[in-house]
Parts: sequence; structure tokens; C-alpha cells
Amino acid sequence: MRGPHNVWRLVRTGATLERTGAMNLVLDAFDAPPSLRLVSRVMGWPFKWLGLKGDPSMPPAVRALAALGPAYIKFGQVLSTRPDIVGDDLALQLRVLQDKLPPFPTAIAKATVEDELGETVDAVFSDFSEPVAAASIAQVHQARLRETGQEVAVKVLRPNIEKAFRKDIDAFYFAASLIEFISPSSRRLHPSEVIRHFDGVVQGELDLRLEAAAAGEYAAKTAGDAGFVVPRTHFFHSAKRVMTMEWAEGIPFGDVEAIDAAGHDRKALGERVLQLFLRQALNDGYFHADMHQGNLKVSATGDIIAYDFGIMGRIDEYTRRVYAEILIGFIRKDYRRVAEVHFEAGYVPADRDIDEFAQALRAVGEPIFGMNATQMSMAHLLSYLFEVTERFGMETRTELILLQRTMVVVEGVARTMYPQINIWEVAQPVVEDYIKQNVGPRALLRDLVTTAQVLGRFGPKLPQIMEAALMQRSQSSKPMRAKPVQNQMLTFVAGFAVAAAAFTVWSLLP
Repeated sequence: MRGPHNVWRLVRTGATLERTGAMNLVLDAFDAPPSLRLVSRVMGWPFKWLGLKGDPSMPPAVRALAALGPAYIKFGQVLSTRPDIVGDDLALQLRVLQDKLPPFPTAIAKATVEDELGETVDAVFSDFSEPVAAASIAQVHQARLRETGQEVAVKVLRPNIEKAFRKDIDAFYFAASLIEFISPSSRRLHPSEVIRHFDGVVQGELDLRLEAAAAGEYAAKTAGDAGFVVPRTHFFHSAKRVMTMEWAEGIPFGDVEAIDAAGHDRKALGERVLQLFLRQALNDGYFHADMHQGNLKVSATGDIIAYDFGIMGRIDEYTRRVYAEILIGFIRKDYRRVAEVHFEAGYVPADRDIDEFAQALRAVGEPIFGMNATQMSMAHLLSYLFEVTERFGMETRTELILLQRTMVVVEGVARTMYPQINIWEVAQPVVEDYIKQNVGPRALLRDLVTTAQVLGRFGPKLPQIMEAALMQRSQSSKPMRAKPVQNQMLTFVAGFAVAAAAFTVWSLLP
């Protein structure tokens, strides 16, 4: 990471916000205190002339973020789903960043396709349109396969996008290190780890072979989800910088007027998108982690169509159970159980008082549930939880970053469809169904069966393990030194016996 470059990048960020007139919008959107406004003005104004000019035809915030580059555009995309945070006007302006950025020339896109696929565009496609959508990383062209006549969407990475992202990520790493140095208390939040996680996610977006594979896996896992469609990927016409998918016709999720005109039930759509996300995250442990309006459409039949699978989230079974128990605890106002789950998962240091933590969680939850449907927000909950985590020394869980971020984005999408949506009422049946199936006696037996199956694979090695333990015992001059190996062997045998018994009980259950 280049220090001078990163210092310059951060200075220019502030200068660009000032020059484009976006600084006040940003400060107003986040309700910045007077002291921060003063510091921003004093630090930003002298360097205003260093800022990027951007496209004067764009609104100030869009102009600034588009000029600063792809990583900043990604940030704007997230904010565009949160009118409850940044206001309706700014959210509407930022929605341009989802798929309406200036495209690059079609000639460059065709050259990229030919370089990646090793064939001319005319040999593969009978038609290849001008860009129909352009986002921060890539743009999309509508085309027709010459061999089958099928309509497809061809996604092509922007030229030199990898280098542009690398510069932004370097600056983010530098900023994270600076924050950790200046504010030691921030280290519990692991800013550098968060940026490292974001870096890994971005690298996945910059290789369309990985996105194609993600789309295929996502389609397989969601095949049974009613009212949800994932377009089919054409792997033979995809490469690192080009991806071809089945064309999906529909109304963009952000075009509320067109959705109304088509006669779709926006309340049902808002509820469905939220429940689909929760079911996929909890039941499959695999979810679309960039589920903003620009990546969703509504088909003529009312199905929700998802695309752009560059950012996908994955969480293990244990984390899913923890997350579900935390959600259901808040829904049922069982703050003691929410506190216990945090301690059991190791999210809160063991030396803290569980009753005090439960009381703090009640202080978080009760105001939320006292609000009406338009005020209740996952963003507010996460904001209040952040204050609690600071008090009780909780550390950032990088495995939950995408999950929490996507939950906030999906809530924003659902509210766009139906502002009065009550996310807790919509989420409750999904979470309760997951709890019923995955937490309790039957789930425990299922875990033991899985353990038995894993241990069973080591069965052929059991004689060698016992022989090695006995030989170590006989050759050791200090019998006590052999104890750890003996204990491992006994634990293995005992675990195998318990798991085998569980398997027997499971097989007898109706």
C-alpha cells in the first residue's frame, strides 16, 4: 500500500465532496453535529480546488461518488436503498448509481468479448445491442445467440476496473490503519479486517467466472422458492471478464409507478422479498448479498427476478442458528435469551454480567417495538446495538458483515415497495419455522447423526489410533505424557458410541 497515494486519495475525497456541493448533503443526511460540520468545512474548503469536477449534469451526491470511483459508487448504491436514513430525495438521486451510470463504448465491449471468448462477436451473437444498463463495475448488452436464437444478457467488465478498485481499496486500508492508530478503542471493531473482507468480496466481483458459478449455485438452491426466478447462466459463453445469462424481461424494482401501472401488489412484493432473503440466509446459508433495486425485476406474472451475483453471502449452520435465535428473541421480547445466545456464541466476553447485558438489550428493543410500522427499522436496531456492543466490549464479527448489511438493504427495498411494512411481523413466521426445524431435540439428534457419520469415516483408522497410543504408552518413561493421546482416543471412542446410539434413536423416530 502506497502511503502518499492514500493520503492524497483521502484528501481528494473530501475536496471532491466540497467542490461538487455534496458535502452539505452528506452531513445533512447523517444529521452530523455542529462540531463535525465545522471541522468538515475548515478541512474541506481550502482543498476544494483539488477535488474532481465530475459530470455537472448529475445531482451533487451522484456527481461526487461517480467521479471518485467504483468503491465509492458501491457505497452510494447501499445508501440508495435507505430513504429512511438519507431521505427520499437523496435516495432517489443515488438510485442512478445502481444501473444508470455513463457506459463505455460498445466497440470496447465487443473487443473484450472477442478477447475473452476467442471468437468474433458476429460468430457468437446474431445481434449485440448498445448498453442497456451500466453500473460501477460492468455494463450489460442485450444480445441473441446465433446458434439457438435465444435472447441473452451479456455482462462485460469496465476497462481497467481492476486497477481502479485497487487504488480505492488501498486508500480504505490506509484509512482503517489511521483510525486504529488514532483511536485505540476502535480496534475492537477490526476496521482493517472489515476492509480485508470487503477486499475479498470485491475480488470475487472482478472475476465473472466466479459470478457465473455463484449464479448456478444460487439457481440450484432457490429452485423451489415460489415467485422467485434466477436466470440461467450460459457457461460456454462466459469468461473472466464476460458473462452471458438468459435474458430476463421485467419491470425494475425501483420503478414503483410502472409496477403500479402493471397491477402488481406492492405490499405482497415487499413482504416476499424480505421473506425470501431470510429463508435463503437461514435455510440455505447462501444469499444474494447485493439485493438492491437495481438487481431486481418484477416479471409480467409477478415473480421476483434476481440478477448480478457478484456479491454472495455464505454463513455456516451454527451462525445461522445464533442469528435466528437473536432475531426470534427480539421478536418475542425475550431479552434474557438474546443475552444468553450472545454469551454462548462468544460474542460477548465471558467476564461481563449477563443480567446487565440483557437489561441493555431491553433498552435497545423496547423503543423499537414502541414505534409504528413506518418507524420500525432494522437500521435503527443495528445502530442501537452498536452502542451496546461498545459498552460490553463486543468485537466485530466479520462473518456477519454481509448478512447485516444485506438485511438493512433488503429492508430498504421492501420499504420502497410498501413504506408501512412491519418487518418484524413479516420476519416472524420465517424465523419461527427455522427455529422449529433446527433448534430443539430433533435438531440435536440430527446433529448427533451427522457426528456419527463423520466419526464413521474414521472407523478404519481406529485400530491404528489405538495401536499408536499403546506403543507411546509402552515406550514412554513418563506415563503421564501419554495421557493426552489416551484421552483423545477415549474421547473418540465415547463420541462414536454416543453418536451411534443417537443414529439408532433417529432411525426409530417417525
